[in-house]
Amino acid sequence: MTAHISPPISPAIDLTRRAETAARVAAEYAEDVDGRARFPAEAFAALRSEQLMSIMVPSDLGGEDAAVSDVVDICYVLGRACASTAMIFAMHQIMAAILVRHARHSAWHRRLLRRLASEQLLLASSTTDGIGGGDLRASSCAVVTDGSRIDLMKNATVMSYGAEANVIVTTARRSPDASAGDQVLVALTKDDYRLERNVAWDALGMRGTCSAGFKLVAQGTTEQVLPEPYQAILARSMMPIAHLTWSGVWSGVAAGAVERARRFLRTAARRSGGQLPPGAAHLTRATATLRTLRGLVASELSRFEAVAANPEALEALDFQAAMGLLKVSASELAVATVMGALQACGLAGYRNDGEFSLARPLRDILSSTIMINNDRILANAANAAMLAEVPARLRT
Repeated sequence: MTAHISPPISPAIDLTRRAETAARVAAEYAEDVDGRARFPAEAFAALRSEQLMSIMVPSDLGGEDAAVSDVVDICYVLGRACASTAMIFAMHQIMAAILVRHARHSAWHRRLLRRLASEQLLLASSTTDGIGGGDLRASSCAVVTDGSRIDLMKNATVMSYGAEANVIVTTARRSPDASAGDQVLVALTKDDYRLERNVAWDALGMRGTCSAGFKLVAQGTTEQVLPEPYQAILARSMMPIAHLTWSGVWSGVAAGAVERARRFLRTAARRSGGQLPPGAAHLTRATATLRTLRGLVASELSRFEAVAANPEALEALDFQAAMGLLKVSASELAVATVMGALQACGLAGYRNDGEFSLARPLRDILSSTIMINNDRILANAANAAMLAEVPARLRT
């Protein structure tokens, strides 16, 4: 008798199954995380247990060589369960991707990547400070070098989950006499810094991201400065991967809202002998908008992965504009989708309580147009829009 041998599970399917396990935990605690504006500790315990924090780390350093598309898929799965968990995971993976893509040949950062894999560290970023607010291309703080030692003090006006992180990757001017735009990235481990909270976090949505403000005081060594210039890192990795992973999160939140609206309409139809409530048409629109959103994210993800190893293509004006506009379009489509789901549910969706409430997804998704404000992105892209020719044919 021949034994049946099951085919091997593909890496992508395996990652999805592990993400779904963590998402179930995230969903269980999502209301409490939102209500108390607390860090989703249980969800991240599950993510660590599933070894999902280090999936982008190269296999020779203990990771799984996962692609950005794998991370975006997980952001979508988590977004359906808990927006705060998904957004923290996305921000963590952006920093992981930067370390892998821009510092994996640095001895100090290779050791950090090994620790990320073995200890399932949580990485946070600090890219905003007193001078520029949401302007990632300007820093007021500077790295002060004394031999092989560095000192850094930063007024980080927003630092998501900073108090919970094991590592902070921060922007700063290269030196005290450098211009605001002459920046570097510095990776700091918990032993290198202290945080003094100076701004509280009591926001409308994304409450579990705990995006308070801190004074960051750090000391370290020069080898902790990433070897590549920050402006190159921003263009080639930080901006496109941020917009792709964030769009995955928002798509997941929108999908969760549509699923809740579907359940509401099915329940209502059963209770009324098959008669659909007046808001049913809004579900059709929300479903169509979600399909457009998912298609947009998938298309731009393919665009990124086609040129991911080509610095010149990544820095090209048309690619940069496309990634910026992805963020704008995805956020607006996600808001429209959740609003459609809310209208489909009517009062049941408007309530703060009940199984069909869409209050939390709505509050969470409204953050999408404000995170790096859409108006700032559109203004920055205006010159590119004026230079771009309008296509003469539908198919190019």
